[in-house]
Amino acid sequence: MPDRAYPTLAQAARIWARIGLLSFGGPAGQIALMHRILVEENRWLGERRFLHALNYCMLLPGPEAMQLAVYIGWLMHRTLGGIIAGLLFVVPGMVAIMALSWIYAIWGDTGALEGLFFGLKAAVLAIVFQAVIRIGWRALRNRVMIGIAAASFVAIFAFGVPFPVIVLGAALAGFLGAQAGLAAFRGGGGHGAAGGAPVADADTLLGDGTPDHTRVSAGWAARISAVFLGLWLLPVAALFLALGPQDVFAQIAGFFSVMAVVTFGGAYAVLAYVAQQAVETYGWLAPGEMLDGLGMAETTPGPLIMVTQFVGFMGALREAGGLPPLLAGTLGGLLTTWVTFLPCFLWIFLGAPFIERLRDNHALTAALTAVTAAVVGVILNLALWFGLHVLFDRLRPVAAMGLDLDLPVWRTLNPAALVLILAAMIAVFRLRAGTVPVLAGCALAGLALHLAGIV
Repeated sequence: MPDRAYPTLAQAARIWARIGLLSFGGPAGQIALMHRILVEENRWLGERRFLHALNYCMLLPGPEAMQLAVYIGWLMHRTLGGIIAGLLFVVPGMVAIMALSWIYAIWGDTGALEGLFFGLKAAVLAIVFQAVIRIGWRALRNRVMIGIAAASFVAIFAFGVPFPVIVLGAALAGFLGAQAGLAAFRGGGGHGAAGGAPVADADTLLGDGTPDHTRVSAGWAARISAVFLGLWLLPVAALFLALGPQDVFAQIAGFFSVMAVVTFGGAYAVLAYVAQQAVETYGWLAPGEMLDGLGMAETTPGPLIMVTQFVGFMGALREAGGLPPLLAGTLGGLLTTWVTFLPCFLWIFLGAPFIERLRDNHALTAALTAVTAAVVGVILNLALWFGLHVLFDRLRPVAAMGLDLDLPVWRTLNPAALVLILAAMIAVFRLRAGTVPVLAGCALAGLALHLAGIV
């Protein structure tokens, strides 16, 4: 057990606030950040418990990094700890996106902001690739896990296999492998940071036992479900009854509530669904504006799907009715955030107690471990997808002989983006610079390139 004392709720809140403010780079970067701060630096929990929680969150709809924060906050300090962890993870991004939405709505031409975003994307790309390596180093313990990761990458990158199919296939392989007694699917092992020994559960503040508050009754489950379902669905029902189903606020509440339930497959799968519906079905914003919102979300702290707040803001701004447009936009953005993230607390508080009891179920653990291996391949796909869109102005879709992928049009390579990305990679991997210096340096470089008329 570490010498340090168990943190108070206030001390834990300061750690969660730090994570929330530094949570750039999408889910891969955010998960790596949490691992470094919570497992390696503070030793709140060990490698095995962290991955067990992560594996469960990967199976849920919604933002897995935010749900992991709620899970660990709940493990440390019960329900209130989970609520504080989740809020502090979301609030910095919520404030940043709301401020940028106001700027976007008032001035329209983002000008210097485009230069900042250009530089920040290079930094984010380097941070995401670092996260792929860090997570893969821990999750890919043997050749079988490496094979699962490679197969998932090829399946989603080259053939467009849906993420849920990949997850189910990996889980089935892990479960059957454990049932057959194959050594590759047994628990334990793994790699620590930079190749060191992993942090054992027994050497952490939580230890390797099961906290008393994880043993809950059916009555508790019913009560927590009633509370969070009421907070989530009663406002939605009230908007439909008071304003009618054609009102923009009712549409926002209904659409993003459905999204919170059905969007399995990670952030980019969510964003593809949102973009299609928001642009083509509801007409809340144009395709270029959706990309601008994605740029905001990619370069601000918090979950990547915080871009949904920008979508709700723009939709309500343009259908304000009798309200001042900026007030309507603000309410639309906050409503979107409420119905998008509130269900995440329910999934954790309802399911995590039962998942904790099954930590010693070897077949389930093997299934979840195989899922994490598959997700490493999926995250690599996302990093490559993001990199292609940053480096090239045009991509060429290929859909033949079962293939479903985008290839770069080489003549559209952006030299300035390439130089910035290489500089960010050197800073992250060679100089081992921290997240904030890399983000700040690339942002200033992007702004300078914009002012010089290069980008």
